[in-house]
This record gives sequence, structure tokens and C-alpha cells, in this order.
Amino acid sequence: MDVVASVEAPVSAEKLFDFVADLGNYPQWLELVHEASSSNGDADQNPVWLVELRARLGIFARSKRLRMSRTVFDRPRVVVFERDEKDGRRHSAWVLKAVVTSTPNGSMLEANLHYSGSLFTGGVLERALAEQIAAAREKLISSLSAN
Repeated sequence: MDVVASVEAPVSAEKLFDFVADLGNYPQWLELVHEASSSNGDADQNPVWLVELRARLGIFARSKRLRMSRTVFDRPRVVVFERDEKDGRRHSAWVLKAVVTSTPNGSMLEANLHYSGSLFTGGVLERALAEQIAAAREKLISSLSAN
């Protein structure tokens, strides 16, 4: 599954990038990310977050815990987070790529979420994300204005 969404924000590309380059900020504006706590170990490694994802459709809810590493950090343009479990087992890929560009009125965020698994079957994740994208746009702009 691949979901692409974009939003224009009335802030500089640098400010938008710095905000989306930290997964710890995501619970403020993206409902799917219920919790994201920094879990940095070795300072020489890419930053790591422990993330809890939750998707709800009506009375049904699914959740998933992931260990995510920031694998690309090209400030102020591109940041990529990838699932990076250290338990020796094979896991479905979760990849979030955020691309930030300057616009005449501020900046634009284009986010691409890729998920290769089947935990959220029958389009549950796609429907949950579709419902959240409009709200996330408004919440992101509000969060950026507050910072």
C-alpha cells in the first residue's frame, strides 16, 4: 500500500522540515501516530523512535508498535523514516518519506507512506488514512503556528 498526501503551510521550508523530521511531533497532528518516543542509543546511529500506530474504523481498532529509524536527512528537503526492528525476525516494511519544497506562500509537504504488510486488511488502513488526511492538514498548520 502506498498513500501520498500533500499540504501547503504558511511557514518557511526550514521550519516545516524541522517539524516533520522529528517523529516525536507526529502525534500532535497525525492521528494514526498515537505515540512516538525517542529511543536513541548509539549517538553515531540514525535517530530512532518507538512508534505506536492506531487505526480506527467505527468500533474496530488495530494497533501496531514499530521501531523506526531516520534513514535519510537532507535538510531542508527530504527526510525518510524506515522500520528498523532489532529482533532478528522478518517484518513488513513501513517507510515514510517527506519532501519539503518552498512555495511563494510558504512551503509544501508531500508525504508518502509505504506499507508492505497485511495487518490492516481489507483497506482498513487506507480508509483510516483517507479520513485523517484532511484533519491532519489543519492540525499540522496549527501545530506549526504554535511553535
